[in-house]
Amino acid sequence: MPLAFGIRHAVYALAGRTYSHAPWAPTFLYENVKITVFFAIFVVILFGVLSFQNMLQARLRAEQSNALLREAQLQSLTQQMQPHFLFNALNTVSSLMHEDVQRADATLTQLADMLRATLDASGSAQAPLATELRLLRGYAALMGERFADRVQIDWRLDAQAEACLVPVMSLQPLLENVFKHTVERRRGLTRISVATRRADGMLYLAIEDDAGQLAQAGATHPPVHGDGSSSAAPAAHAGGLGLRNLRARLQALYGEAATLELRQLAPHGVRAEIRLPCAC
Repeated sequence: MPLAFGIRHAVYALAGRTYSHAPWAPTFLYENVKITVFFAIFVVILFGVLSFQNMLQARLRAEQSNALLREAQLQSLTQQMQPHFLFNALNTVSSLMHEDVQRADATLTQLADMLRATLDASGSAQAPLATELRLLRGYAALMGERFADRVQIDWRLDAQAEACLVPVMSLQPLLENVFKHTVERRRGLTRISVATRRADGMLYLAIEDDAGQLAQAGATHPPVHGDGSSSAAPAAHAGGLGLRNLRARLQALYGEAATLELRQLAPHGVRAEIRLPCAC
């Protein structure tokens, strides 16, 4: 405080004036209170700014940690699907070996092409829809060889949606579900529809069959009457590894913005539909 008053007297003297103030005792008390209040306000503001910066940094570190964890989870889930798919494909080839060696050999060639495409897409959790459809067509060709004359697939694709990013191997589990729970259990023809559509910033991916039956909690699987060629009913669609894996990846990538819905159709059939954001 003496330094402050010395500066004031010097400034006034340079201006040709005299600096006057109240007696020293009250002046000293007043100036000390003023400086104390000023210092307290400064400390509070500084503490608030530093605390806010620390909070932002902690939040950033948490977001980065969550992003790394989510990326690792997605990578693990995506890699989990590869051996799952390979097992099913090899099972198809094994079945063909007992029926037609030439068809089995051709199917192995198709499988090799699919594995190359799968490996190309395995480095990322997402891929363009065009890449996903290439994988799906390969899988459909493999299964078509196994179930010749028992399945018919109709492709209704929106070309404008092919640049949209989708989870790698997101459609294959839906088609696999149809083959596993419906086509394998019927001798008659099963018609399957694969449709893609982009509208209002959303991407719609749907796979639908005309003979499946959804499982109901606490209920037995009722018979599904197709063309009457088989007395055995198709097994009810259920949430296996592929669907659980897909739901987990959709949640990790899009949160509540994406959905996976299985819906029973009338009189027979099941529709599986994925809805997810598309900014392409």
